[in-house]
Amino acid sequence: MSTITTKDGVEIYYKDWGSGQPIVFHHGWPLSADDWDAQMMFFLERGYRVIAHDRRGHGRSSQTATGNDMDTYAADMAQLAAHLDLRDAIHVGHSTGGGEVTRYVARYGAGRVAKAVLIGAVPPVMVKSAKNPGGLPIEVFDGFRAALVANRAQFFRDIPAGPFYGFNRPGATPSQGVIDNWWRQGMMGGAKAHYDCIKAFSETDFTEDLQSISVPVLVMHGDDDQIVPFADSAPLSAKLLKNATLQVYPGLPHGVCTTHPDIVNRDLLAFIEGK
Repeated sequence: MSTITTKDGVEIYYKDWGSGQPIVFHHGWPLSADDWDAQMMFFLERGYRVIAHDRRGHGRSSQTATGNDMDTYAADMAQLAAHLDLRDAIHVGHSTGGGEVTRYVARYGAGRVAKAVLIGAVPPVMVKSAKNPGGLPIEVFDGFRAALVANRAQFFRDIPAGPFYGFNRPGATPSQGVIDNWWRQGMMGGAKAHYDCIKAFSETDFTEDLQSISVPVLVMHGDDDQIVPFADSAPLSAKLLKNATLQVYPGLPHGVCTTHPDIVNRDLLAFIEGK
């Protein structure tokens, strides 16, 4: 396995395939680098260098009890980027990974990042507050935490079988393989890290990060996203960014990279190639 060891002794697993301009993929909660199979194979075949890591506490990386927050996730990515000497890179983040991309590019991207992509991403901030009245109530995320502690294995069945991929919508055709693969990835990680990450993805405010990013950013979001509601995320992020393109997918779910890879890959390629 390819791993690096961070300054605080955590092993971060990563995949690094091919050559050419690097595209770095940042996965969502509570998944792993494997969630990007459809994108990594597509871009590898087109001559790009494709890289994806398992966030600390997730997948094959160390099951950490500490550091499960956006500042540390971004710092871990900075250490991986330095280790691999990544330059002129495109960073693509889905869901929680979109938050990781936002903080990484804002704090560490100078001289290394060419473009960024946020897909169904958590910025600017998910939780409802006086400053963010359109957000989701804290009780939603408290429910996530309670379900994880009570029966993580069942909770990690219910999410992909229902709202994550839109399999709970009328007329949907659930894929058992997709559901099982989500469960497999989730159960590889650590319960403590997954628990802490709920706070990280729901309560972190990325407003200042978004405002400081100057590279081109593609913001992609399905408007039937039941995990990260469209109206309170993508349009707001696009307005805060200096150089953003907003791509909206009518009727598509949160897990759009898996359910509709042909659409996502097409639009990613066009953005990366400047078409």
